[in-house]
Amino acid sequence: MNRRSFLSTSLTSAPAIISAQSLRAAASTKPNIIWILGEDMGKQLGCYGQPEVRTPNLDRLASEGVRFDHCFTTAPVCSASRSGFNTGVYQIHSGAHNHRSHRKDGFRLPAGIELISHRMQRAGYYTTNVRKITDKVTASGKTDYNFTVENAWDGPHWSGRKPGQPVYAQVNFTAPHKGPQFPRARRENKYIVDPAKVALPPYWPDHPTVRDEYANFLDAVNLLDSDVGVLWQQMKNDGLLDNALVFFFGDNGRCLIRGKQWLYDSGISVPMIAWASGDAAKSLNLRGGQVRSDLCLSLDITATSLAAAGIETPKPFHGRPLFGSAARPRPEIYAARDRCDMTVDRIRCVRTARHKLIRNFMPERPYTQYNQYIETSYPTLGVMKELHAAGKLNATQSLFMAPRKPDFELYDIQADPHEVNNLAGQAAHKKVQAELTAKLDKWLVDIDDKGRFPEDPKAAEL
Repeated sequence: MNRRSFLSTSLTSAPAIISAQSLRAAASTKPNIIWILGEDMGKQLGCYGQPEVRTPNLDRLASEGVRFDHCFTTAPVCSASRSGFNTGVYQIHSGAHNHRSHRKDGFRLPAGIELISHRMQRAGYYTTNVRKITDKVTASGKTDYNFTVENAWDGPHWSGRKPGQPVYAQVNFTAPHKGPQFPRARRENKYIVDPAKVALPPYWPDHPTVRDEYANFLDAVNLLDSDVGVLWQQMKNDGLLDNALVFFFGDNGRCLIRGKQWLYDSGISVPMIAWASGDAAKSLNLRGGQVRSDLCLSLDITATSLAAAGIETPKPFHGRPLFGSAARPRPEIYAARDRCDMTVDRIRCVRTARHKLIRNFMPERPYTQYNQYIETSYPTLGVMKELHAAGKLNATQSLFMAPRKPDFELYDIQADPHEVNNLAGQAAHKKVQAELTAKLDKWLVDIDDKGRFPEDPKAAEL
């Protein structure tokens, strides 16, 4: 059995209560809406031009759907990002911006802000955060909300729905996240990425440990693609894809140095593919094989899903539909980073198609201030510390080891996609820096950035 193929057969089915024929009964009514998430998932897929990976399932999904080349999350870490796209509201507006916060203090979302799953439930959907797909492939059921909520989901599998009832599902795959999936990828994948052949970004030193960490991450991406193939076949067998809207995306950027937890593109830029069938494809006018280069946010996935379900856009709400007459292009996107684990920081950014401005509100705190998760999970950091102490890092690689951050960072993304040439303060770029600073300042006021207030220690889970 080829686990990488969408057309694989003889899969072990998850427990089923109703037949596929019954599941297809609602094909002409509301569409099934499915979110497939890759945790800590950057754009390292074949369809995005990553040569070392083998991702046939997601590449096929992109060829049949719409690939978005410039999709961003509102935060570079899971709980803050998920608190955003699960509500359609920026996490710094709702007060859910600090990583792993409000787990024990009873904090609730402000009035008018709700989980998308609750809105779907009221619209007649069966909501599921899927756990078991087959006997060999499972999903994490991750939520990671930075607020208290009850009855977020109806059950752990779509088989629990009533005949003819539409499904709203999230399927969270952990493969690209640091942890047991990395060694699993090297045990189970038929193709293993050769560390000697990976292309390293200029801000990492060329060292065997660095190459191995990056190659293992790409192995995990290949594993995720394999799991998505199994999921797809199971959904097809159960009739979920006859009239459906499917999104594949990452909850934040890749879990490698200068990625996750930072506002560089490697921390907030994620893959996003939209696929639709049946009446859903017709109503959205979603035609397969398209590639879109416009800027969009994970919150826009929320907005599009609500629109497809026939749910009126709530207030407050910060997402925009991606298809149809209500779609509006974004001239820029905004993102925010706050406390991550025990590492206190406050960083904001605005990004246009060409430029990005990052404001470090705590520049005295270096990039390498202590973070237990990064210290224990990112071998590259240890290598960089050793080489830096020995004076063996070049100027670009030394940027991350600086004793303090710049107050502002300005990058020309087109000329400098790795964001290593800081243009802030240079006379030739004074005008664009002023324009982006004004935009960012206005947005922080308009959005009512709760990150300007110190966090109550009782709200933190360290």
